[in-house]
Amino acid sequence: MSRMDDSARQDDLAAVASIADPQRRALFEFVARHPEPVGRDEAASALGMARGTAAFHLDRLVEAGLLRTEFQRRNGRTGPGAGRPAKLYRAMPGEISVSVPERHYDLAAELLSRAVEESDRARTPIGPTLERVSARLGRALGGAADSMPAVLERLGYAPVDDGDDGMLLTNCPFDRVARNHTATICAANAALLDGAVRGLGERDVAAVLEPRDGYCCVRLRSTRQGASTSHRTTEA
Repeated sequence: MSRMDDSARQDDLAAVASIADPQRRALFEFVARHPEPVGRDEAASALGMARGTAAFHLDRLVEAGLLRTEFQRRNGRTGPGAGRPAKLYRAMPGEISVSVPERHYDLAAELLSRAVEESDRARTPIGPTLERVSARLGRALGGAADSMPAVLERLGYAPVDDGDDGMLLTNCPFDRVARNHTATICAANAALLDGAVRGLGERDVAAVLEPRDGYCCVRLRSTRQGASTSHRTTEA
């Protein structure tokens, strides 16, 4: 995993951990439900807590990246004598998601959505289209990476050395979907990693569909060892 990806994941973990406190979580949910920014007095009154307590937790939520602040004069006055603007809180846009082990169901949804759109547009079967879409994205990921382990770590595959110059993947980022739709998701998974291998220009590695208990269905096999190179070839 790159330093940037690892840092982002640590930030997400810290943000999720920050709402473990019941009062803090209640404040976050109160602010998030309001389309307009919320003040400390308003939040404290609504939740029946001391203003100082509410202020403390609201500021911790800002530090965690879940809320942002802005300043407004809520009395409508302007100019000298209008008083200090109030500190208000608003939920940050977007979402934070953390899974352990690491999952990327958003990526599975993106691949499936692209495949459906392309299949409808070109009037092609959805299965082969999904594999083409997956291979295309894999090549883009590989082309932007320094190494295959970097791609695998970024996507949460948790690779380990297989003892034969290849890699076993100890985690499946699409686990739940793959359990329910094994043939479809595993084929897309193999195409994605095959595309990444091609995008990196790797000539001594093959992504092969090789299911085994406790591991992802795909294995990265070294072709220098005379291992079988029978794997899905998916062209865009």
